[in-house]
Amino acid sequence: MRLDTQFYIKNNPNIYRYLRENSHWYKYLNRNPYFIKEMEAEMKRIYKLTAKDKVEKFSNNLEMISKVLEVFR
Repeated sequence: MRLDTQFYIKNNPNIYRYLRENSHWYKYLNRNPYFIKEMEAEMKRIYKLTAKDKVEKFSNNLEMISKVLEVFR
């Protein structure tokens, strides 16, 4: 694996954890370091770190807060 790819993985704890849990990605990254973007996209989808997931989580939190406020009225 290329050195810059290794540094990128070590500096991002989510990617590092995902790579440790899904070791089949080592084979792809050794053959072609540009697979790091595909692995990162899959990691974001699995760990729910995409923009869509963040907006959904925020709206769920707002809904929960509004329901709590309704209880106290």
